[in-house]
Amino acid sequence: MGRYNFAPQNVHKHATQLLHANRLPAAPPWYKIIQDVPPSTRLVRQPMQRAQKPGAKPARKKSRLFQPLSLRFEEDALRWDYFNDHPWELARPRVVLEDDGRDHEKWDWSLPLDYTLRRPPVGDPETAEWDANMKTQSARPINGESVVLRQQYLLNHTSLTPAAAYDKARKELYRQRHAKEVEARVAREEALAVGAYFGKGPLEVGMELEDKQYENWREWAEAEVVRVKALQGSAYSGTEDEAAVAEIEDPLQEELQEVSSAIPAAKAGQTALGGAAFVP
Repeated sequence: MGRYNFAPQNVHKHATQLLHANRLPAAPPWYKIIQDVPPSTRLVRQPMQRAQKPGAKPARKKSRLFQPLSLRFEEDALRWDYFNDHPWELARPRVVLEDDGRDHEKWDWSLPLDYTLRRPPVGDPETAEWDANMKTQSARPINGESVVLRQQYLLNHTSLTPAAAYDKARKELYRQRHAKEVEARVAREEALAVGAYFGKGPLEVGMELEDKQYENWREWAEAEVVRVKALQGSAYSGTEDEAAVAEIEDPLQEELQEVSSAIPAAKAGQTALGGAAFVP
């Protein structure tokens, strides 16, 4: 048949010849169907659509109809400024658990971040207002994201410049964290003073684990060095040792070996001691 197989196209033709020659008692069930719907006669395949070459320019600009738009928010620039100045802020643990996902609607960012430290004196008329605010805002998270939202509120509701609003929110966070650290340190010192015992901290536990791994590695390295040296010693042929054992013990033979290099008839020839070269 050559390169192409035309057998499917000749099925109806062969069946017709067999019927005319009475080789088939009756027409097959598919005879009428294959007569009405013959096989395809298209033998040439369409060329494949090849991808565009990397260096070639596209024929037309790609449509961006179905490309999602880039979402931009007002807080993005403020957030970049803060976390760029405080890269270790992202290393602080955060609680991301929420009840209904709408906790951000409950927080009042008009209150300073260090509002818990601004309790009025006892008997002051503003004490009731402070207590009412703390009932709803005491669980407000104080972190880097709070600085961003506080700065955004100051920019939208006050006449402060971006730099001034940033400094105001940042210093409120510093004051709040400093007070919390002092409170925790004083509480620890008071507990130690009355006999409390605190276990190892995360840094101490981490250092112990690191030291343990280092000791394991040191033992493994020493054993590996010994093994490599033993392997190198076992692979040594020992030619130099055999030559040292085979040293000449007879003094006369040793003297002959010393003067053998000066004998002209020797196999090694005569040692050149200077003078004009002699060519026979």
